[in-house]
Amino acid sequence: MAKASKSKLVATVGVFAALTTVATVIVQIPVPETKGYINLGDAVVLLSGIVLGPAAGALAGGIGSALADVLSGYAHWAPFTLVIKGVEGFLAGLLSRTGKTALRTLGVLLAAFEMILGYFLVETLLYGVGAALAELPGNVFQAVFGALVALLAGEQLRRRIGVADAVS
Repeated sequence: MAKASKSKLVATVGVFAALTTVATVIVQIPVPETKGYINLGDAVVLLSGIVLGPAAGALAGGIGSALADVLSGYAHWAPFTLVIKGVEGFLAGLLSRTGKTALRTLGVLLAAFEMILGYFLVETLLYGVGAALAELPGNVFQAVFGALVALLAGEQLRRRIGVADAVS
């Protein structure tokens, strides 16, 4: 990979991490049972995977979402979020590399399901199954909304930015 391509990749990952942070912080709907919140950041996490590919999508999604937790007063969630959202960005990017719509859709849906499952497991460990079940509808809504936005905008954005080919 040429130096200019590496520079463009680093800059783009940084921009996507920042966009993830902003999308997560700008709209937060609190969930009292787990002291968590529903947000719009998943759309950008999934877009990161589609546009940047698995590794860079994992970095942008994980770092941006964890930073949002820290900035929002949920620092205790940041390590869990880093892993859960990092894996989400990775999975979204993994099958998107093929360029096939059906596989990209499958990758985004698997990534969204991983996010729901990841938070459900951590919430169950931290707060109990009742609280985790209470947050489940919000996580499903967040995942579905994010998946729709990512699938509608992802391929167009990927073509315009042209970074994913450099990291595939």
